[in-house]
Amino acid sequence: MSTVLRHATIYTGLEKIEDGYIRFGKTIEAVGPMSEYKAQGDDDVHFAGEQIIVPGFIDVHTHGGYSFDAMDGNPDEINEMVNDAVLNEGVTSFFCTTMTQSNENIEKAMRGVAKAAEENPVIQGVHLEGPFISTKYKGAQPEEYIKDPDTELLGKWNELSGNRVKLITIAPEHDGADAFEAYCLDHGIVPSVGHSDATRAQLLNSKVTHTTHLYNAQREFKHREPGVTGHAMLEDNIMCELICDGFHIVPDMLKLAYEVKGPERIDLVTDSMRAKGIAEGESELGGQKVYVKDKQARLADGTLAGSVLAFDDAFRNSMKFFGCGISEAVQMSSVNQAREFGLDSKGTLEVGKDADLNIFDANMDKLATFSYGRKFSNERK
Repeated sequence: MSTVLRHATIYTGLEKIEDGYIRFGKTIEAVGPMSEYKAQGDDDVHFAGEQIIVPGFIDVHTHGGYSFDAMDGNPDEINEMVNDAVLNEGVTSFFCTTMTQSNENIEKAMRGVAKAAEENPVIQGVHLEGPFISTKYKGAQPEEYIKDPDTELLGKWNELSGNRVKLITIAPEHDGADAFEAYCLDHGIVPSVGHSDATRAQLLNSKVTHTTHLYNAQREFKHREPGVTGHAMLEDNIMCELICDGFHIVPDMLKLAYEVKGPERIDLVTDSMRAKGIAEGESELGGQKVYVKDKQARLADGTLAGSVLAFDDAFRNSMKFFGCGISEAVQMSSVNQAREFGLDSKGTLEVGKDADLNIFDANMDKLATFSYGRKFSNERK
């Protein structure tokens, strides 16, 4: 039996359908205007008037939340985080994100993610954030584990993950970065500049095509040196992550990035950490104490330490801060990520693709999420 939602406004990621319907089981079977709708006897039909349907969100940079963290390497807890919380943010595909840590801890995380992903297809990949980064722009990454690029280590970690590493954050100014980036491209891994002190000149000789959390923990742009931020803004081939919480980047600078890059070159991310979804107070990130207050997570010295941002809030915030519409927000929340990382069954609402979708009311409050056709409510545990 298939589910049918009728008379909804549907943003497929390719077009807007004003009065449309969508039929799906685990995959999408039909989508289009109501003028093309044909009833089938075994359909489970629901009236969706005044509702808005968009593709499921894709978060390529999230460490954890709801008291869990990918670095713990516990597959049961990773799946509990996905099934009980992340899906209820509207995230139907995500990359488990690590951080700079000991080799042993990263290996443990890779094994745990691999086992979790074998049971849970919502986990679409791994983002290695470090340890091949800059000490100057380490942010909340522990300095004692930072090292130069090492293809042997990357290959080992990728193998332990079940070859799920899709994205890696590096500092391209390091010795050996050029060969390391070439290795990434040969193995289907997107190299991203982040936690980096690279200059524009160095980056022009780099193969990076992605920027980790634009503006944050990177050489900033100035009138005599564009830095990482300026380079990412100038180059059309570079996708830019934005943490759209209004704290990591003030709204005016978010607006600037949007005006320069456009919706086709921005990936909304949460960069969320363990403390997301739990009460304010003390938490932990990479063995460091983190203090959460006023929707911000900071180390004891005041350094921002990831976020407590939910993805559906990032989706709504993008429209508020950028002044864009739903189509553009969908582009930055789903379409771009699927295209960039080759997630061919994700990102848009098209026949044959996975039935990953979010339903909002007219006020943009999320009502439900479907992942592979299975419905999840909007209740977060």
